[in-house]
Amino acid sequence: MVIPRAARVHVGCAALGAAACVLPALGPGARTPWSAVALLAVLYAGCELPARCRLLGRALGGAVPTGSGPFFPVLLAAALLLPPSAAALTALPGALLARVEQRPAGPRRVWRAARLALAVGAAALVARALGADAALGRGTYAPDFPYALVPAGASVLTFCLVLTALDGAMRVAATGAPLVAPRGGGAPRTAWQGLFGRALAPHAVHGLAGLMMAVLWRSTYGPVAALFVLLPMYLSCWVFAQYHRERAAHQATIRALVQAVDIKDRYTRGHSERVGRASVLIARELGMAEERLEVVRFAGILHDVGKLGVPTRVLRKDGPLTPEERRVIELHPEYGHEMVRGIGFLGEARAAILHHHERMDGSGYPYGLRGGQIPEFARVVAVADAFDAMTSTRSYSRARPVETAIAELERCAGSQFDPRMVHALTRALDRHGWQTAVTADETAPPAESPSPPRPPAPGGTRAAGPVPRPASGGPEALARRQGRR
Repeated sequence: MVIPRAARVHVGCAALGAAACVLPALGPGARTPWSAVALLAVLYAGCELPARCRLLGRALGGAVPTGSGPFFPVLLAAALLLPPSAAALTALPGALLARVEQRPAGPRRVWRAARLALAVGAAALVARALGADAALGRGTYAPDFPYALVPAGASVLTFCLVLTALDGAMRVAATGAPLVAPRGGGAPRTAWQGLFGRALAPHAVHGLAGLMMAVLWRSTYGPVAALFVLLPMYLSCWVFAQYHRERAAHQATIRALVQAVDIKDRYTRGHSERVGRASVLIARELGMAEERLEVVRFAGILHDVGKLGVPTRVLRKDGPLTPEERRVIELHPEYGHEMVRGIGFLGEARAAILHHHERMDGSGYPYGLRGGQIPEFARVVAVADAFDAMTSTRSYSRARPVETAIAELERCAGSQFDPRMVHALTRALDRHGWQTAVTADETAPPAESPSPPRPPAPGGTRAAGPVPRPASGGPEALARRQGRR
C-alpha cells in the first residue's frame, strides 16, 4: 500500500516533534532517572509484545485481532512519575517493536512512536504543572487524595486530546477528507469529530490503572509493588479482546447472509458489498457519526437479503415477469426485515432493509412512504443501490459510465431519490472515484459507447437504472432487468 505524500509529510513532522520532545532527556546534566525510564520502557514493550499476543490469541481461539489497540497504563504512569522528556522516551521501544499489520511497516512504526512520545510528553508536562510529583507522595508520605486525581485526570485528557488531534490530522492527510465537511441540516462536521468521544472512556480506564501504578511505585514497596497492577491491566485487555470477538462474530454473520444471497441470485454477485461501500461514502459526506457508518454499511450490504425468501426460479427467470411474480419480488424487503428483526446490532439498518425501495413521491413499495417518512438510511441505500446497478456490468446489461449514472440519479432526484443523498454521492465520487465491476457469472460483453440518459416518459418519471441496449439482448435483457430488483 502506497502512503500518500501528505501523510508522509505528516509523519515526518510528528517525528521531528517527538525528537524535540525527547532530546532534553539525552542532554548533559539532564539528570534523567534512567533506571525508572528503562524499567517502564521494558514493561510497556512487554505489554505490547509476546505475552499480550498469547493472551489475546487464547481469548479469541487462536487469532489476535487486527487493530486490537495499544495498551496505555504504563505510559500514563510514566507521565505521572517522570519529567516530560523522560516520560516520552518510555514509549519508543514498545511502539517501534510492536506488530504492524499493514505495509510498509517502517513509516507506520515511526508514526506510532512519534504520536505516543508527543502524547506522553504533553501529559507529563500537564501533570507536573499541576503538582503530580507532590500529590503522589513518596515513601512513608501518603498520596494527597483526592487531589492526586486532578493531575492524573488532566494528564489523561491531555494524552487523549493529543492523540485525537494527531489522528484527525492523519485522516485528512491520508484520505484527502476535508477539515470541515458540511452536514445537511446541522452544524458542520470536522475531521476529528467522534475520535475523542470513542477514545476517552478506554483512556480513562487506563489512566486509573496508571495512577494506581504510580502511587505504588512511590510507596515504600517500590517499583516491584507496581507490577501487581499488571493483573487488572491484563483483565482489561481480555475484556477488549472479547469486544473484538463479538465484532468478528457480527462480521461473520453479515458475510454468511451476503454469501447466501450471492449464491442464490448470481446476477448480482458482489453487488451487496459495493452498495455497502457506496452507502458509507454517502453517509460520511452527510457528516454522520462514525458509529453510524458501520450500521449504514450493514444496511447496504444486507439490503437484498430478503431475496432468500424469493423462489430461485423467479430470480433467475429469463423472460418477463408475470404480475404475480412481480408481487413476489416486491415482497423481498419485508422478507429481509423479518429475517434480521432479531439481530440487535443492526439497529437502523433494519428499517433501511424494509424501506430501500420506497420513493420520494410515494409510489415505491412496500408501504408507499413519501419524503421524510422514509427512514434516512433507506434513502441512502436507495441511491447507492441504483448507482451500483447502473455502473455494474452483468450478463443482461452493460455498465454505464459513472457520469451517466450520476446524471440519471440527478434527473430522478426529488421524485425517486432524496436530492441530499444524490448530491452527497456526487461530492464523494469527485474525491474518491468509483471502480465499475462485472457481477455476473458469465463473461461481460465487450464495452460499447455509453448511451446518454433517456428523456423522461411523458406524464411521469422513469426510475433510475441501467438502460438496456439491443447489443446486450434487447427485450430479453430488459426482462431480466425487471426481474432482478
